[in-house]
Amino acid sequence: MNFKNFIIIVLVLLLGFAGGLIFKLNNQLNLTPTSPKISEDSPQKNDDPKMLDINALSDKNEALTIKLFEDAAPSVTFITTTALRRDFWSRDVFEIPGGTGSGFIWDKKGHIVTNYHVIEGANKALVTLSDNSSYEATVVGTAPEKDLAVLRINAPASSMKPIPVGNSANLKVGQTVLAIGNPFGLDQTLTTGVISALGREIQSRSEMPIRDVIQTDAAINPGNSGGPLLNSSGQLIGVNTAIYSPSGAYAGIGFSIPVDVVNWVVPDIINYGKIKRPRIGIEMVSNQYTEGMGLEGVLIMNVVPGSPAEKAGLRPTQRNKRGDLIIGLGNTKIKENLDLILGLEKYKPGDKVKITIDRNGKKLELNLVLDSM
Repeated sequence: MNFKNFIIIVLVLLLGFAGGLIFKLNNQLNLTPTSPKISEDSPQKNDDPKMLDINALSDKNEALTIKLFEDAAPSVTFITTTALRRDFWSRDVFEIPGGTGSGFIWDKKGHIVTNYHVIEGANKALVTLSDNSSYEATVVGTAPEKDLAVLRINAPASSMKPIPVGNSANLKVGQTVLAIGNPFGLDQTLTTGVISALGREIQSRSEMPIRDVIQTDAAINPGNSGGPLLNSSGQLIGVNTAIYSPSGAYAGIGFSIPVDVVNWVVPDIINYGKIKRPRIGIEMVSNQYTEGMGLEGVLIMNVVPGSPAEKAGLRPTQRNKRGDLIIGLGNTKIKENLDLILGLEKYKPGDKVKITIDRNGKKLELNLVLDSM
């Protein structure tokens, strides 16, 4: 065997040995691609269109939230106020920043709805729209007892996008809600949550209670006041008005004035500058004295001449004779003066109502037609 043949044989043996070694290692390491084994705990692709795809649902909800915000944001405004102060030494009057808040467009005439406390004490208010255009606002009217106010700006109708208005009578605890506003001056901020409770009661600036308030866990902070609370259809269901927090910042509890209240308050403010309340035409005895006499209801002190009360024959209290005690309004039981005041909010001037009274221990029912204050 010559040297050349010897070299060829050695190379063939080496190549054979290397090939066998590679084959053995490949089997040991299982490098050949195979289909992975699917265990019972492994997530499986769902090809059944009838089955719910959690990931797809999440994406749809996210897309819906984005669309709701984009649709509603042009209706939400940023409000800044200034107040007048007099220098103690020079007695000069100057303007200082008053505060910030939120609002929303009510109609194409330039009416902006916000909270009363947002503009309380302000001498000037500036409304900034979503396109960053700003307009000086005039106060159309206020309702401190409902913490609502209406401003008006002279803006083009094309830039006015009124917010869709829903209702609050059929709300449910657990319902998804969205709040848009300007917390801490950060404009166009969205927070989401659910309705935590219904039928709450808070105090207004006039110390009159606001009943049937919506409680939500959507984050509401200073500056959100006056902004809209929306349902998952993008409709207005409340006006954000207050938070419950020892620190003054969001702590999981916020309150909104229900839109059913807003729906009857705002038109009155626009038309009359205030709430046009229906009246019976009586002067009430203080609850303190009524309770001291062991009575439950509204005791009539005086009857206004020419009022519905006089026409219906209601009797005032005299020196030695107790007047009529109102114990019912329609189907509502009247226990104290506040019950009658808030009960009348369900009616409007011109409505015919049934008044139930206690006259010297005898129960009577009278009908009268309400007029306005």
